Amino acid sequence: MVAFGLLVLSGLNVGLSSLGVNVIGSIVDSIGLGGIFNLLVGVSAAYLAATHMGDCKACAKS
Repeated sequence: MVAFGLLVLSGLNVGLSSLGVNVIGSIVDSIGLGGIFNLLVGVSAAYLAATHMGDCKACAKS
């Protein structure tokens, strides 16, 4: 659940940054955790990619 939440936040931030607003980057970088946040998002993406077939009802059918 945490991995999914991180990916949703990151995805929304990427969408907003294309409009010139970097909300997560501003908050996380101001407290010096930008690199750690990006690492957690990367690990979350890898985890969800590896476990997706077991979690997804649509993919499990095929």
